[in-house]
Amino acid sequence: MTRSDRDEATTRPRLTGEKLTTQEFSQLAGTVGGYPYVKIVLDRAESVLHFIDSADGMLHVRYIACEILGMSIDELARGLDSFNDDVYRNPDRRFYLGTLALHTRHGADTQDPDGRAAGAFLSLETVDVDTMDRDMLRSFYHRVRDHIDPSLPLVLKPANHRQEEYVADIPESEIPRVLSHELYSTAAFVPLNAGEAYGRLRVYSSQEEYRADGEPLAWHDIVVMPRVPEDIPRVAGIIHTEHTTPLSHINVMASGWRIPNAVGIGAAQRIDRDGLAGRWVRYRVEAGGTDLHLEAAPPRPAGDRPAPAPRAERVTVDPPDLMPTPITPLTGLRAGDHVRFGTKAANLGELTHLLQHGSPRWLGFYRVPRPPRDNLMRYLARQLGLPEDADDVELTAAAQRLVKEYAQVPRGIVLPFSLQQRFLDSSAELRDVLDRLDASLRDGTADTSGLCREAQRLIRTTPLPDASRAELDRALDLHLYGAPVLVVRSSSNAEDLPGFSAAGLYESVAHVSGTDAVVDAVREVWASLLSPRAVLLRQQAGIPLDRCRMGVVVQEQVGATVGGVLVTCDPLSPRDFRSVYLNISPRSVTEVVNGEGAPLQYLCNTMEGGSRTVSLGAAATDLDAGTKALVGRLALISRLLQSHFSPDESYAAPVDVEWAIEDERISLLQLRPFRTAG
Repeated sequence: MTRSDRDEATTRPRLTGEKLTTQEFSQLAGTVGGYPYVKIVLDRAESVLHFIDSADGMLHVRYIACEILGMSIDELARGLDSFNDDVYRNPDRRFYLGTLALHTRHGADTQDPDGRAAGAFLSLETVDVDTMDRDMLRSFYHRVRDHIDPSLPLVLKPANHRQEEYVADIPESEIPRVLSHELYSTAAFVPLNAGEAYGRLRVYSSQEEYRADGEPLAWHDIVVMPRVPEDIPRVAGIIHTEHTTPLSHINVMASGWRIPNAVGIGAAQRIDRDGLAGRWVRYRVEAGGTDLHLEAAPPRPAGDRPAPAPRAERVTVDPPDLMPTPITPLTGLRAGDHVRFGTKAANLGELTHLLQHGSPRWLGFYRVPRPPRDNLMRYLARQLGLPEDADDVELTAAAQRLVKEYAQVPRGIVLPFSLQQRFLDSSAELRDVLDRLDASLRDGTADTSGLCREAQRLIRTTPLPDASRAELDRALDLHLYGAPVLVVRSSSNAEDLPGFSAAGLYESVAHVSGTDAVVDAVREVWASLLSPRAVLLRQQAGIPLDRCRMGVVVQEQVGATVGGVLVTCDPLSPRDFRSVYLNISPRSVTEVVNGEGAPLQYLCNTMEGGSRTVSLGAAATDLDAGTKALVGRLALISRLLQSHFSPDESYAAPVDVEWAIEDERISLLQLRPFRTAG
């Protein structure tokens, strides 16, 4: 179904009237991200505006090719790239493409006399890769405005940062607008991880109330609070009643646990109204849903013996190599050294090697067929500033120049597993506690929390053997001379794994100076391997205690004007192969991953280029243009890193990167696999 308008009224097909009404919009609308939407095409040559029946998700280009130009699907597929260029990039294009979405202003839950939600408005948005300039956007907006019921407000929603700049000097009285982050901040529901759960609702108004509760959370609980802290045990489901980021530690862990997880603004009030707090419920989150689903369910029968906590997907850990190994600089490590130094250290060593020597796999992600495209190489060439027909040699060289010019890994040394083992063996008392803990875990009947805490206490207070301390002192002097401040970080063989990220599970100690402070920090990191929570979560994942060891990375602590975390996918839309999703803080990377503050959230397109702000978080203003450009380069670099670190030739597995920017330099602080939702 289409609605077209021609300059000659006698030839204008209509649905029910001269202007698109709310009723007509509803007849044509599909739904995406919880919003009803209708796709539109302006045919400038014919002076026709098409409103497309959008319920079946028909693509703009298919509609234009098949319904307007009379092409076959095969014809479109053969020339798809050039067709896209013509409709999205050609300054003299015939067609303008857009989407109308219906929104309701937050808190507007009544209806006007026509049945429309009070506060409802339409947004007009182009595709994010569209290169429409200021005049084109202005013309498109006014043409669409002329054919919509004047009682229904229409605002322009810039699709990317470039469009925001184009319309900045157009008076809002002429073209009212809304930015992506403004809509995100009012969204009442964000599905972070799809799934279903049966459990008991535990509702808290704050983290303080949660900490004061004498009854610990159980695996069958569904926890509800403004922002769920990162140190909770494994639970059955999570509901945040304030906005959070998918990349905080707790949300990464929830994805690994495969439990339903969502932002539900007003969920606590709804639970209170329905009397569900403390009751057993069924909880469901749908990836494309518009709200979370909660309904009362029969409680577990009284006297029923509690079922054991479900095991997470079993994770295989390579046996640690405990052969005597010296403290080694990051420049001396490669990916295969994870069995001696841990995954984090090995990945950082591999990154250091890549910056110097490059990779034969830089192009992997872009070489993969994306039907009907044979590959994405021409898009990579554009992003690297090369002609579209550049060959592999030219592309690889340009990729290496980009990475080497902008990225660095801060200097560092790594303490191997064998040094930790020498330390553990130096204390008979500590060895005895560890043996008893291992026996208790194998038996599976006793509470091991007390043994964990006793082992941690002994690790923190047992002196480092003199020979090990002297080796550490020499390594600091040789490889970290001149570094005024250091950061000491975990590098276990039981973290940064495809099925077990251990996000936030182990300690890092920042702002460390001097050998004594480094020794204390190292012992703190070693102790974190044996926290009750870490031991329990590893046990649920099937990782035995005797397989777990902890390496320690000691690095120069770098300054940063901005820092954060990125993943080489859109966590809320994992099939989107174009986007890299970034969380950004003007204060610290730690603030992002711990969920302590609300970061800026960006999506960067690593195929056609461009970026947009999803959320400003707690920031008062967006990043400046120069930093946005550098973030775009970082996104492209991360896609190249995904290619190198891919476990197979599909190059599909996304990676999670912690980073910091100071001046024009990007420091890569960590890289690990990222498990998408679902």
